[in-house]
Amino acid sequence: MIADECGPTMRRSRARNMQNETDPVMSNHTAETRTRKAAAASLIGSALEWYDFFLYGTAAALIFGPLFFTGDDSLTGTLAAFGTFAIGFIARPFGGVIFGHFGDRVGRKSMLVITLMMMGICTALIGLLPTYAQIGMWAPILLVTLRVIQGIAVGGEWGGAVLLISENAPPRRRGFFSAFSQVGVTLGFILSSSVFALVSLLPEDDFLSWGWRIPFVLGLVLMIAGLVIRMKVEETPVFEELQSGGSNVRYPALEAIKTQRRSILITVGARMAENGGSYIFAVFSLAYGVHIGVGSGVILTAIIAANILEAFTMVGFAALSDRIGRRPVYLIGAVGVIVWAAPFFLLINTKNTALIWIAIIVAISICHSAMIGTQPSFFSELFTGNVRYSGLSIGHEVAAIFAGGVAPLIATALLAWSGTYWPIAVYLACFGVLSTIAVIKAPETRPTDDLLTSSESASEARPTNEVGERV
Repeated sequence: MIADECGPTMRRSRARNMQNETDPVMSNHTAETRTRKAAAASLIGSALEWYDFFLYGTAAALIFGPLFFTGDDSLTGTLAAFGTFAIGFIARPFGGVIFGHFGDRVGRKSMLVITLMMMGICTALIGLLPTYAQIGMWAPILLVTLRVIQGIAVGGEWGGAVLLISENAPPRRRGFFSAFSQVGVTLGFILSSSVFALVSLLPEDDFLSWGWRIPFVLGLVLMIAGLVIRMKVEETPVFEELQSGGSNVRYPALEAIKTQRRSILITVGARMAENGGSYIFAVFSLAYGVHIGVGSGVILTAIIAANILEAFTMVGFAALSDRIGRRPVYLIGAVGVIVWAAPFFLLINTKNTALIWIAIIVAISICHSAMIGTQPSFFSELFTGNVRYSGLSIGHEVAAIFAGGVAPLIATALLAWSGTYWPIAVYLACFGVLSTIAVIKAPETRPTDDLLTSSESASEARPTNEVGERV
């Protein structure tokens, strides 16, 4: 039965194997081309999907309160809009479980096509929604519904985009190539901020009546472009081998929780400093700047510049992890968050533009970058191939609730309680401590030549030399 169901996949795999044996030069060229195509598809698709997700956050901060909740520009409406933003984070683990299940059972590529379609359609529909003044309570209800679907889609996107590259990349350059999926996330943030900034230049009445809708409707056009690219990418060799060998499990999420609980917990812990830190560095810092009298434009410009720089530094850190290991590079970022927590706020407190830029660039382009650039290869290598999509998606998205989803809210509450930065710096440093502990407890995963197995099982099976060191 398995042979019948997977016949085409097995034939393709065998054909490639025969070609590899007879023509190694052709094999290397084909593998490199396949890796580059996967990297491009992952980067562009991630950029478009995260464009949609980040666009909602920008609109929630600026206009969704008065347009969809209370009908006036009140703090209550803005808080309600941020509440719907948080709902997207709560929905993300459900997306990780759902798409992780089918990604491990059906394939990585097909799930990425579905998540991109879901995100693009929902974003366009948000841009077409009637406002509170037009249909009353139905406006926020419809908005929340679409936001939940967005959260589910992006919860399934990250794991698939990572695996599309990591399971195609050559083992000794897996870190470098896998980082391009994270570059897509950064580009999505830059693109959404830039497009929204452009339409906000319209006269205020035009912007509030129809101008704000343009970036959302544009999401549909971007979705079509992303689909064209993703449809041309082949399924990953790891999944094809699993399928041809009948190694898929019936319930991947349950199997991951049952057999690879430690890897899931390491993933959650390692993400705390990266995810929680990023939302304090890039979101809460705006509110903190306003609180101490620094213009939001100064900090926002620094954040955008730091994200542009990070698109390059994260690839550099990922390449470094191919040389010295995932854990040392990740620890640069996690320990960096601990060390930089207080100086970050002290430099912003100076209200000096140059020092503020230093604070934000070091935080985002070094501390955060070392972690997020290393994540795709590091997390992928922690799990066995038959539950990898489910396992890393669960760990990644559960952490998003307890770190990034609540970090700006808790930081704001701490600021209101204390009136100063130091409790927030302690809170930020705690994220760093949790991630440092998790990474220290993790096995070194570089290089894992066989992505069908996890790094732990591979390391146990690795031969040793005369002095007992693994080779």
